[in-house]
This record gives sequence, structure tokens and C-alpha cells, in this order.
Amino acid sequence: MRKHQHLTRAALLLAIMLIFQSIRLFVPVPPFVSMFVIGSAVNACLLLAVEQASWRLALVLAVIAPVIAYLQQVLPLPIFILPVAAANSAYVLGYYLGNRFTGYWPAIGMAAVAKAAAMFAMVTWVINWVQLPAKLATSLSMMLGWPQLITGLGGGILCFIVLKRLSVWKS
Repeated sequence: MRKHQHLTRAALLLAIMLIFQSIRLFVPVPPFVSMFVIGSAVNACLLLAVEQASWRLALVLAVIAPVIAYLQQVLPLPIFILPVAAANSAYVLGYYLGNRFTGYWPAIGMAAVAKAAAMFAMVTWVINWVQLPAKLATSLSMMLGWPQLITGLGGGILCFIVLKRLSVWKS
């Protein structure tokens, strides 16, 4: 595939990711539900970017996603862009490397665990460094903790469904 085709696919997935992230601005859904639905959809876009563009372009999307979340006031401070970008990057790289050496489903598991672990470590560090109020720190730890494992797995399931529908799944 040519380089411009990769860029075009990554740009399309970026646009779709932005649409998914903007749903919370138009549909009144509780934040906890929104996190699982939108998080899984964004993770699916990241995996699709790995599959249909390149892992490098997927990393670009992994960094753009938390910037958009901050601009939409989902993240309380700009410093939280860093842990989310790092966790998204761990997800992309965990999937890419896992898929090269194992199979799709083990790679999804590895990616989800890598994302959750990176998120937990980075958010804990940022919360301690910034010294947030206890209530906000607890809320952020919850939102950016174990649910990331669930959204990572959900993103893998959604990606699998899309790849099957596109008939590009490698049996």
C-alpha cells in the first residue's frame, strides 16, 4: 500500500474518532456509560489505524485523542493529556507487537493490560504530583483505572467486527 493511502486511512479514522468523542457533547449519557461506549469506540479506531494504516500513524491518533478530550473538558487539567496519551500509545504498541508474535485475541489482551497498567501508573503519578483534592483524585483514579481494561477489550471486539465487515480479516 502506498504512503498516501496510509495517510488517507489514518485521517479517516481520526475523523471517525473525533465524531465518537463528540457524541458526549450532543447525547446526554451518564459519564460512566459514556466512558465505556466512547472509550471502546476510540480504542477500536486506534486498532483499526494499526491494521489499516500503520502503527506509527496509530500513535499519532493515540496522542490526538486525549488532546481532544481535554478540549472537550473531559480531562480536568492539561497535564492529564500525558497519561492518556501514554496509555493509548501502550495500547497501540501492545497490540502491534502482540499481533506480530501471537494472534489477534492474545494481542488484544496484551494491549488492554498494557493500557490499563500504563494509565494506572501515570495517573497515580500525576495525581500525587499535582495534589488534587481528594474527591477529584478518587473520581479520576476510578475513571482512568480498571475501566480502561474493559474499554481496551471492547475496542478489540469492535475492531474485529469492523475488520470482518470490511472483509479484510486474515483467517
